[in-house]
Amino acid sequence: MLRPESSDWQQEVKRAVRSPQVLLQRLGLLVHFQDQLAKLEKAGEVFPVFVPEPYLQRIEPQNAQDPLLRQVLPLPDELDDLPGFQADPVNDLGAIKAPGVLQKYHGRALLVVNGVCAVHCRYCFRRHFPYSENSDVAANWDHAVSFVSKNKDISEVILSGGDPLMLTDARLQALFRQLEQISTVRTIRLHTRVPMMIPERISPALLDLFSSSRCEVVMVVHVNHGNEIDDPVRVMFRKLKSAVSLLLNQSVLLRGVNDSGETLAELSTKLIASGVLPYYLHQLDRVAGAGHFEVPVERGKELVRYLRKRLPGYAVPKYVIEEPGELHKISLD
Repeated sequence: MLRPESSDWQQEVKRAVRSPQVLLQRLGLLVHFQDQLAKLEKAGEVFPVFVPEPYLQRIEPQNAQDPLLRQVLPLPDELDDLPGFQADPVNDLGAIKAPGVLQKYHGRALLVVNGVCAVHCRYCFRRHFPYSENSDVAANWDHAVSFVSKNKDISEVILSGGDPLMLTDARLQALFRQLEQISTVRTIRLHTRVPMMIPERISPALLDLFSSSRCEVVMVVHVNHGNEIDDPVRVMFRKLKSAVSLLLNQSVLLRGVNDSGETLAELSTKLIASGVLPYYLHQLDRVAGAGHFEVPVERGKELVRYLRKRLPGYAVPKYVIEEPGELHKISLD
């Protein structure tokens, strides 16, 4: 039986910042962006702003170049129509096998369990995904579980979205129990930004759910910059590490955020110290609206070479890209 769920994290969701103007006011930057405000608001209409308070507290006030701010503030660049950038850059729609189910790789299936996130990252590769058609409908879970059950070669189920940790404990437990009843499923993997955005979400009840599962539970967090890891996040990571089989991180290489060797080295060092293994450094998925974040691949290779000289091997993430139609991630290093 689940412990009673705290509402603290849901209160954080309710008080999150949802406006570019409010975000800039809170950070003392409204005057700095005054001339661009109309375009910022327009970009925020295309892909809404959502910044939880714990994350906002880590952004340096009056610093327009803050790497955390850059990840959540809409910019006029998002309105540019750039060649090669599209709504579905990794062909998610072509990989749909059943309502809420994507399958690209052998032995794995991804469940789009909801369309809700704890933050709206401006580079999100699913910022144009039709969630209303593919997620968070009770009947869709039944279709998804049925698909996994019938395909005996699927041993790992990936919970994504949106963000699976934005489900309540009761809904997440119900999904876990359905998947655990499928004898061929050995691993449940969750991809999430919630632990850094709202550390309060990682409750004792959630930790119990992970540690008591008959499946191996793998969690992949998405940290892009060392400043996202403060003391509450570090403590929370340590608790998570004790409850899951593997705790991994994947970052996206982002211009103006983490495209320097020192920044990536500090990130890996902080992750290791927090019990998280750096796993992937992703080349940006070329989603429409995120072209201003792209870092040339050659620069990415230089950064990985720097990390290899600076850090032990286990602290150096694999530099990869997802190419539509390929049977695995493509290594770039």
